[in-house]
Amino acid sequence: MDIQWYNLVIWYFVSINVIAVIVYGADKLCAMRQWWRVPEFTLLGLAFMGGSIGALAAIQLFRHKTQHIKFRYGIPLIILLQLAGFAYICWAVQTGNV
Repeated sequence: MDIQWYNLVIWYFVSINVIAVIVYGADKLCAMRQWWRVPEFTLLGLAFMGGSIGALAAIQLFRHKTQHIKFRYGIPLIILLQLAGFAYICWAVQTGNV
């Protein structure tokens, strides 16, 4: 079985986004019950590590962290930076500038 690098990348991004949705949902539950909370650094770190789409989806789905500027503007900014990085990598691979 030949495992291509892009299959691993796809599985990584799917996994990190699912984890982000779960952690954001757990933090919302903890907030509602006044339990221990997930640090904002961890929530933003998940988005930075590739879970930004899941983080944005969770913010909308759970209506969580919608009033925090770090999350309202930070998550979309992370998505834009990740898309720019992805576009650059695709361009570099196509032109052989890797």
